[in-house]
Amino acid sequence: MNIYTKFFGEIAITNEQILTFPQGIPGFLEEVSFVLLDLEDNSIFQVLQSTTTSNIAFIVTNPYHFYQDYEIELDETILHFLEIETEQEVSVLSVVSLKDPFDKSTMNLQAPIIINNTKKRGKQYITNIKNYSTKHPLSIQQPTSMVKED
Repeated sequence: MNIYTKFFGEIAITNEQILTFPQGIPGFLEEVSFVLLDLEDNSIFQVLQSTTTSNIAFIVTNPYHFYQDYEIELDETILHFLEIETEQEVSVLSVVSLKDPFDKSTMNLQAPIIINNTKKRGKQYITNIKNYSTKHPLSIQQPTSMVKED
């Protein structure tokens, strides 16, 4: 099927790529169908794109690229809701707020997006961990894959 996207125009996707967010995403509760799209020449960031509304797309990243010590504990409710059985099924993503200049950009560590890759179900999980904020800097730790060697 073809969808219209915010950053890539019209693209073809398969049903296997579709992620279902049964409760939507806070602020976008009607949006329940998304796809993760790679950015060309960039393995650190992706786009979480609505399959039904082209203007709804979020830049996301794996927070562990920037904060190797990032920790969240999923409670039984979310494990059951997302039908998570093993740790290997889970992806954790953080929504990025891009700023100009780029080094002022932030990510939301307070409310990560949890995805069961096997069942293709997702949910934004709001934590109660006070050490994490919705505007954590991206530039604290350079991810090793972005460091250039001479």
